Amino acid sequence: MNINFLLNKMHENNIKVSIFLKNENIKYITGFYPSSFGLVILKEDPILLVSKMDKVEAEKTSNIPVEIFNGYNQVKNILNKNGYDEIHLEESIPIGICKKLNGSWKINITDFIDKLRIIKQDDEVSNIVNSICIAESAVKDLDYLNCSELEVMAQINYNMHKKGSWKEAFDTIVASGANSSLPHAIPNETIISNDVMLVDWGAKFNNYCSDMTRTRVESEKENEIRDIVIEAKNVGINNIKEGIPIAEVDRIVRDVISEYGYGNNFIHTTGHGVGLEIHEKPNIYFEHKGVLKKNMVITIEPGIYLENEFGVRIEDMILVKKNRAKVLTKLPEKFNFD
Repeated sequence: MNINFLLNKMHENNIKVSIFLKNENIKYITGFYPSSFGLVILKEDPILLVSKMDKVEAEKTSNIPVEIFNGYNQVKNILNKNGYDEIHLEESIPIGICKKLNGSWKINITDFIDKLRIIKQDDEVSNIVNSICIAESAVKDLDYLNCSELEVMAQINYNMHKKGSWKEAFDTIVASGANSSLPHAIPNETIISNDVMLVDWGAKFNNYCSDMTRTRVESEKENEIRDIVIEAKNVGINNIKEGIPIAEVDRIVRDVISEYGYGNNFIHTTGHGVGLEIHEKPNIYFEHKGVLKKNMVITIEPGIYLENEFGVRIEDMILVKKNRAKVLTKLPEKFNFD
């Protein structure tokens, strides 16, 4: 990220100094992702404080000067030296850290970095697309029949690592049969047969996440449910453009499923933002008051879950453009892992 761009945004918000400890925000600001502890003091002459373990790597990667972190008194001394009467902290900062940063200044909570992260820069979109490619290639040669959910999960994770992902974007979900009726099912030793298999997975590339879901089906009823879910997803995607109310996107998707009589079986939000974190703003839900903006990256992931029977979810990643949505995921909607 261009530091001058961030400093200009701070000035626009009348912020003279901000402190960040969240690794994703540190990565966004400096280009370096701490392996342990990191702290950014973002001011006219910004500084990244890291543990001794990270110093060498941070100096290679960070776009701002790096020093060893020696405690919060060090931070307070820097703030006192500059004579600040007000400091800003990120929303996620722990209360205990707030107490350690108490001083002669007023403390405010700011979300200006979070707001910037909602709109993706070109290099961020490129990283996300690379992450998607890794994830999609990881499921094309799965050996799943007569394997346990845990074994299939391990295959997917291994394949993602082998193809360049340093870490899964989140805990991979492999859910078969009745387990698939649980949206956040935990893989277990259930053996997969010719049955529903829901897989929700994602990779990380340069710390940027991907998130997608495909559901393998066999029976006529399962195919019918999957067709409804795909229709709802595509109707939602076809209505996406810059300026559309986020609540409207959720309503459009939800209405399709309700028209088929399964409204009570769609039990989660329609989607969410994705970037350095797997769940970022905005949340695609009917209570959201905002609108979609150009270059947001979001998921659209309707699902229908029939308790103790099976569940179907199909999830794509979307780049919001001025007059349309660009679908970033390329795996066929009816991909059956064959």
